[in-house]
Amino acid sequence: MATPSWAISGRYYETCSCDFVCPCILTQMTARPTKDSCTFAMAMAIETGSFGGVDLHGIPFIVLGFTPGPMGQGNWSVGLVVDERATDQQRDAITAIASGGAGGPMEPLAGLIGKFLGVERAPIVIESSGVKWSAVADGLVDMGAEGVMGIDPHNPEPLAIDNTGHPVNKRLALAHALRSHVHALGLTWDDTSGRNNGHYAPFKWSNAAAS
Repeated sequence: MATPSWAISGRYYETCSCDFVCPCILTQMTARPTKDSCTFAMAMAIETGSFGGVDLHGIPFIVLGFTPGPMGQGNWSVGLVVDERATDQQRDAITAIASGGAGGPMEPLAGLIGKFLGVERAPIVIESSGVKWSAVADGLVDMGAEGVMGIDPHNPEPLAIDNTGHPVNKRLALAHALRSHVHALGLTWDDTSGRNNGHYAPFKWSNAAAS
């Protein structure tokens, strides 16, 4: 069956277990994570979007993953938490998008995934105020971060890195993770040190119409 045309856009928020600043992006995924392995959580708040005839407006999801070494070496374990309001069709559409199976920005990374951990449902609440944000999936994920500011007290925008090649956005705001708790899909991670890495950015994903 041909993959339908799809497009989604919204806001992305991430924390990972690497110390700030995460070396994976700065080294094109060749560096060993600062704690040898890396656990990450990427919350995606879809503001508008559809997958063929399936409306995805307002359905958030969280990509959870673990990499045992340098990200470029692969063998990632990846799973999803999808908002409990999603229908089965919406869940399947988001899974296809997030896994790279439906094309789009995640497709080049699909070959690095060694194990798919599955999909769980939970109520997801993503909130932001200024440079602070949080993403909570009841009982499964609870993370928050704060953007890192420059020395100009009159500039309300956080520091950022550009031309990253990151699948979400080439430009990412830098943030310190305030907390990261993951207890889902066989992954366990708890940190409140304030030293871990965070990012956030708008995102706009789509694929070309499949023939």
